[in-house]
Amino acid sequence: MINIPTDLLRTFVAVVDMRSFTKAAVSLGVTQPAVSAQIKRLQFLIGDDIFDRSTQGVSLTQHGEVVISYARRLLSLNDQIVHLGGAGPRPELVVRVGTPSDFVASLLPGIMADFRACWPDVRFIVRTDYEEPLTRALHAGGIDILVGLSMRAPHDAHYSWPEDMVWVRGPDTCIDKEAPVPLVSYGEPSVHHKVAVKALKSAGMEWEVVFTGSSMTSLSGAVAAGLGVLAMSRRRAKTAGFTIWEDAPLPKLPDLYRNIYIREGGARAAYEQLADDIAVALDGKRAGSAKTMPSIGLVRENDSAA
Repeated sequence: MINIPTDLLRTFVAVVDMRSFTKAAVSLGVTQPAVSAQIKRLQFLIGDDIFDRSTQGVSLTQHGEVVISYARRLLSLNDQIVHLGGAGPRPELVVRVGTPSDFVASLLPGIMADFRACWPDVRFIVRTDYEEPLTRALHAGGIDILVGLSMRAPHDAHYSWPEDMVWVRGPDTCIDKEAPVPLVSYGEPSVHHKVAVKALKSAGMEWEVVFTGSSMTSLSGAVAAGLGVLAMSRRRAKTAGFTIWEDAPLPKLPDLYRNIYIREGGARAAYEQLADDIAVALDGKRAGSAKTMPSIGLVRENDSAA
């Protein structure tokens, strides 16, 4: 019977989380050659490569993606056993939240500050990126909670609810019916861009991206200057003070779905409580429990739509 030492798994997880052998060595208090040696030993015990050597940086093989998921679960169980009954110091809890929305990211610090009342030893890491890389990170155990958007209602989200999408414009924005619709966009990987393009395509309308930005500050400036129109949620538009173009000569935008996912394993109870708090905040209801929210449009995992 082959037993894999937990120190090898911890080293593996550190390398993946920090995306660097050098940074992992510093965090573990060992040398980089020691980290490399532990990874080699782990690969020997597993009998296959876990890192893809054909790419630059730290990239996992398909086998490595599976191993990292199991490694996180094993380490979580190990830590729970060690501290069973309250013996010894409480293990540090790090919760990693990913979101493609800078608006959501701006709300998270306040939510997390309240969360620490129940979990005083927790640390947080917030990562912003496009939806697809964040989804891969969730499945690989690289983040614990994903707050994202999708064009279809998911089947595996902890929470999911529809977001009414609208066109917003500046005070001097107008649409020339003989010219392509000028779009202000987060970029092609963004679900906001995809839903806008899909609606225009379905209506047989041409479009052109006149401004691409990665932050709401730059996008709001482009819209205010009259460069073009932007697709966004009605809730976000009202919060940011955008002018919603209710009678725009543009196709109606379909709803998007705001989703909150939780990874398997890890400190599940903590993840679920934080996900509940985030759901309450994003739906604009700061009072009450998120567990009651299916009645106002939120659907929680394993709850009926009714």
